[in-house]
Amino acid sequence: MRYRIGMVIEGKVTGIQPYGAFVSLDNDTQGLIHISECRNGYISDIYDLLQVGQRVRVMIIDIDEYTQKISLSLRCLEKKFDFYHTSVAPNQYKHYWTNRHVEEGFAPIADRLDEWVEQALADIDKKSEKSS
Repeated sequence: MRYRIGMVIEGKVTGIQPYGAFVSLDNDTQGLIHISECRNGYISDIYDLLQVGQRVRVMIIDIDEYTQKISLSLRCLEKKFDFYHTSVAPNQYKHYWTNRHVEEGFAPIADRLDEWVEQALADIDKKSEKSS
């Protein structure tokens, strides 16, 4: 079987290390689920999530071009967290204030730049007077 990034396949956990789990995809091919790809959030112990011999459904997220090592993910198959619909009535969205319509850009910095340069030069002069 030719594997490609984005494929969702089933495999069998063949080994577990503190940094991740090795998964056999077929008789000749093995991939690694890094601990950060096991699930969203902090994972204190990978042994609480996976066991050797367990069948898992994983997504291929990377294939190293030179070594042909395959990186796998369980996390990519989790349901995405929908922060718009948490503790809000149906068909109603929370409004998060953003400043995307404010068009100040770097103007406040440009307005103060001369003042900051003068202040920095004055501080340098003070330090050189103290050291002389």
